Amino acid sequence: MSQPLLEVHALRKSYGALTVTDDVSLTVHPGQIHAIIGPNGAGKTTLISQLSGQLQPDGGRIVYDGETITHLDMAGRVRRGLARSFQVTRILPELTVLENVAIAVQARSGSSFRFWRPAAREGALNEAAMACLAEVGLEPQAARPGRALSHGEKRQLEIAIALATNPRLLLLDEPLAGTGPEEAEILVALMGRLKSRVTMMLIEHDMSAVFQLADWVSVLVYGQIIAGGTVDSIRSHPRVRAAYLGEEEGAG
Repeated sequence: MSQPLLEVHALRKSYGALTVTDDVSLTVHPGQIHAIIGPNGAGKTTLISQLSGQLQPDGGRIVYDGETITHLDMAGRVRRGLARSFQVTRILPELTVLENVAIAVQARSGSSFRFWRPAAREGALNEAAMACLAEVGLEPQAARPGRALSHGEKRQLEIAIALATNPRLLLLDEPLAGTGPEEAEILVALMGRLKSRVTMMLIEHDMSAVFQLADWVSVLVYGQIIAGGTVDSIRSHPRVRAAYLGEEEGAG
């Protein structure tokens, strides 16, 4: 097996007496979709926020592509090829779809956000942004304002924005949240296509999507990884079924 792209060693984060991530350790290998599943309140978003640099851990170590990045800020991680999407979409609704992506392309080049408007009219920026939109299926929507997109299309746009930073590892925080069946199907197909280009860590409650996409699944419960393995091994793991899968299946 290839060397890990991401290694997490005994990561800890607490808020007062509440320990949200409790000695979390895992590895993500290049070309994988590594899913993190677990019930609400398990610490999944807190974990991904620490990996992206949005939150600093209280202890442990994060190694990305052989480099320790535990105390590196979010911008520094993006420059090294680690990007994330958010549980709640964070597009700029008054700007066009193309402009939303052009900002990310410009940021990748090291330019200031303050100068995005003239730069966004440059051919090279537009060409790179349009390529990202084409990759997620939003090229026909390029001239529309972000606010005019459907919820699922906004999710696609957020992925296009992340792709514009040229990531090697993409952290996806519940990309299917709030989507209908048709929108979810489009997003699952998109993630399947992107797998050949970018390694992904996926937090998702939709178990059918997880089992369709993931190469490896880690199960987080009360801040601890209680199991990790292939989809088949996780499906049949008695502790996982008792702690999570049984609860989900029984909920209807």
